[in-house]
Amino acid sequence: MGSVTLRYFCYGCLFTSVTWTLLLFVYFNFSEENQSFKNVPVKGLEPQRPFPKKFYPRFTRGPVHIPELQQKESKIGNPLGNHVQDPLKGEVEFSPEMGMIFNEEDQEVRDLGYQKHAFNMLISNRLGYHREVPDTRDAKCREKSYPSDLPSASVIICFYNEALSALLRTVHSVLDRTPAHLLHEIILVDDNSELADLKKDLGEYVKTQLPKTTKLVRNEKREGLIRGRMIGASHATGKVLVFLDSHCEVNEMWLQPLLTPIREDRRTVVCPVIDIISADTLTYSSSPVVRGGFNWGLHFKWDLVPLSELEGPEGATAPIKSPTMAGGLFAMDREYFNELGQYDSGMDIWGGENLEISFRIWMCGGRLLIIPCSRVGHIFRKRRPYGSPGGQDTMAHNSLRLAHVWMDDYKLYHLQTNKCLVAQGHPSQKGGLVVVRECDYNDQNQVWIYNEDHELILNNLLCLDVSETRSSDPPRLMKCHGSGGSQQWTFGKNNRLYQVSVGQCMKVVDPLSHKGYVTMAICDGSLPQQWHFES
Repeated sequence: MGSVTLRYFCYGCLFTSVTWTLLLFVYFNFSEENQSFKNVPVKGLEPQRPFPKKFYPRFTRGPVHIPELQQKESKIGNPLGNHVQDPLKGEVEFSPEMGMIFNEEDQEVRDLGYQKHAFNMLISNRLGYHREVPDTRDAKCREKSYPSDLPSASVIICFYNEALSALLRTVHSVLDRTPAHLLHEIILVDDNSELADLKKDLGEYVKTQLPKTTKLVRNEKREGLIRGRMIGASHATGKVLVFLDSHCEVNEMWLQPLLTPIREDRRTVVCPVIDIISADTLTYSSSPVVRGGFNWGLHFKWDLVPLSELEGPEGATAPIKSPTMAGGLFAMDREYFNELGQYDSGMDIWGGENLEISFRIWMCGGRLLIIPCSRVGHIFRKRRPYGSPGGQDTMAHNSLRLAHVWMDDYKLYHLQTNKCLVAQGHPSQKGGLVVVRECDYNDQNQVWIYNEDHELILNNLLCLDVSETRSSDPPRLMKCHGSGGSQQWTFGKNNRLYQVSVGQCMKVVDPLSHKGYVTMAICDGSLPQQWHFES
């Protein structure tokens, strides 16, 4: 009896296992067919219906291939009056699976994109040159009306080794969302790019697929963003210059809010709110309304807008005064740009030019505004994918030039020895010590800035810092962190240089030694602890 019961029990287990196996097999097969590959072409699996609304994914760096039966050669226009001969016209339906890799070629495109451009080129290529973006403006912005006699604009886009799909999507977003009577021209400035598709392919596309008002200017050598934009401005003939980066997408009604303040006052320089395009997924998302600032290392940063700026009758749609601009996207009157002296031509390639022109605008009778009703998306890359010729640190060079032109500078003078505090090694070496040496008033490496945050910044590069855990360690140069503490210094009585975090004063170890070592010590007001700022 027991053996019969065991046998039926085994039959039951076997039957149950087979049943569950069949059910799971059917479930996963149907689920995979209906969901995993939705709207995504898979090699060897033909779709049962057409892709949604002109979604022709691109798997290589070459031109996007469109099936012959679906390719249209008709001339395409838009309600704004910009006509473009482009068979790819039509908005892409964005899919979260657009970045899916199906073969080695896809993997190569993706990896190459991150290496050369610092964003997902596979998705960028599949998106094509046109797509809808969400209207991120405040609802009150959509109710605004603008004068009919706004000045015309020359849009200048300077690029170097940009991904072709991102560059052309920037251009087409301008053409698709800008009234024709306001768009005087688009000027593309190729800063001697090295990529093959930016040579013949781009030249042919501009010639055959874009309006005649789109011009392509080629630099014979690498000039950098600063001089490249000046070259573009020299070719412009519109009333207003609009500078855009080469990986942007403008939003609805983006230009009219920028042109209106310039029409009212030609010395007004305006910037849109910069929305975020993810470097990894290329999704477009809204950015909060913030304004430009800077730290005392002369690096740009975003600051919250004071509530007082938002409490006017126009509320969140009112233009916002901004101390500085991010630099990539702005508009200004062309004649005022020339009167102001354009960019500082002594600056190289990239970096610091945005702060320099911001200072000049405010100090020379102009004003700088953020316009909340103008939105432009920008791919925020996690790194700058290309360097400068010769490996030069142009950011440091330009920031130092900016400080020397627009800011007061000082020598930190030791009264007993008549020497100046300097870096023991190179002033840009993090962790390097400081010593006292003979003062050289022509040596910019002896220049200190003492700012409102009580930081001592040498050569506009690094801050004087102390170890908060080892008070016996001598002062050193470190990256400015802006948090006070180990980098917060005050001048006390008897010319003492007091370090707030460790509660000690800086002194010269041996005033008679040529080595000039300095250290931290209990504040006693002695001669080795006396310092003076000398301009």
